Amino acid sequence: MNRISRRLAAAIVLTALVPTLAAAQAEQAAAPSAGPAVGDLAPDFAVPGATREGVKSTPVKLSDFRGKTVVLAFFPAARTSGCTVQMQTYRDRYDELFDGGKNVVVIGISADADTTLASWAKESNFPMTFASDTAQQVGALYGSKRPTGKYLARNLYVVGPDGRVTHRMNAFNVMSQDAYAELGKAVKGAAHAGH
Repeated sequence: MNRISRRLAAAIVLTALVPTLAAAQAEQAAAPSAGPAVGDLAPDFAVPGATREGVKSTPVKLSDFRGKTVVLAFFPAARTSGCTVQMQTYRDRYDELFDGGKNVVVIGISADADTTLASWAKESNFPMTFASDTAQQVGALYGSKRPTGKYLARNLYVVGPDGRVTHRMNAFNVMSQDAYAELGKAVKGAAHAGH
């Protein structure tokens, strides 16, 4: 093979690799970040919020809850079957899992509008706060934004009173009693560590 043939072969190989490399880089850029690890300071955010009393007049801001244990429960969408099971279980086991809300704040986060979250919370008498992440910026900070689609991934973070992540559960399984037991234990551990 002469020098021209070798250069031509190398150029062909490079030309074939460029689209593959570009596709891999684009896929990596579109992939969600892993989110904060246990021990990391939880990224602050401020987004519209809602409770069973209605749309909140001030944003839900994580740093406002410093000194309390905070559960950040990302979920795909209000009124869907899995999300309803998850939030109803939180409501029905609120005392057991979240010490009845004594120094524990539960924030359900989805891409739903605050008005949607407020009506769902009122209809179902949910005791937790909801955060409306329509731009999915909070989801991106916590590795819960999916590369495509309008729904957040069902991830969960427990943030201790010092503002650091003490526990995380990616792909929280709403049908697993073990998942709820793990969550309850993590909340108790975070609360005790902060006192």
